[in-house]
Amino acid sequence: LQLVESGGGLVQPGGSLRLSCAASGFTLDYYAIGWFRQAPGKEREGVSCMDRSGGSTHYLDSVKGRFTISRDNAKNMVYLQMNSLKPEDTAIYYCAVDLKGACQMPYYSASYYPYWGQGTQVTVSS
Repeated sequence: LQLVESGGGLVQPGGSLRLSCAASGFTLDYYAIGWFRQAPGKEREGVSCMDRSGGSTHYLDSVKGRFTISRDNAKNMVYLQMNSLKPEDTAIYYCAVDLKGACQMPYYSASYYPYWGQGTQVTVSS
């Protein structure tokens, strides 16, 4: 079972990035998906979660209205569209799989996600 993130990079404040998470070795259809981030010197925090159907989503308050989680089960992919990026969004971003179909609450509890990607760096700076 493997998750691989991509799409990170350096972007100016106010810019956008789209992160992708590709799954292999298993089918994402049955599982809730989460995005987390960890900035230097800070604890990892949950950014978003989407249930297996895509009908239920949760977001960190500071990213609501700017970030959008989505999934394409046919392609076994998960995405995080990030708009209006701020310097405080700078972090390594990780996707993770919750083996339940729904986001277990609180969705930001890392203990619910047994599978993680290696992360992709997002740097927001002018």
